[in-house]
Amino acid sequence: MTAHALAGALADDGRRRIFAAIVLGATSATEVAERAGLPARVVLTGVRRLTDAGLVTGADGALAADDASLRATARDSRPADAADPAADPVLRTFLRGDVLVGLPAQRGRRRVLLTHIAEQSFEPGTRYPERAVDDALKPWCAAGGSDHATLRRYLIDEQLLTREQGIYQRL
Repeated sequence: MTAHALAGALADDGRRRIFAAIVLGATSATEVAERAGLPARVVLTGVRRLTDAGLVTGADGALAADDASLRATARDSRPADAADPAADPVLRTFLRGDVLVGLPAQRGRRRVLLTHIAEQSFEPGTRYPERAVDDALKPWCAAGGSDHATLRRYLIDEQLLTREQGIYQRL
């Protein structure tokens, strides 16, 4: 199980309530339904989804949290901020996955980061209206490390994008 799968399995309020009831000692679907205050049909579907995700076991008909699977996920999953050790140290420092957590003050480091963003976001020679550029840059800014307008300005200042009459292009 991956951390992503774990989060997906517990994204639903009903499944969280079902999982909580099991963790707190409910061992049958009937007990889970009573403790979680959910209809039996919802509980059965939720238990199946949690079992498929590896969070719950139903050994001998008794429901239980799969502690071994949870421990393995915690041990094996890399934190969101762990980058590939072979990657550039600038990218490891300022990116968490594909999200910008800050902009380097040094121009050289900032250029490395901006080059990476430009290469990942824009195809060379393709012309983009400003809205498309903003839409491509907004996901990079999800953590609040910068804003898309600042990134767009830096990309132009570093000549990684050109702008002419509201149309942007990566060279």
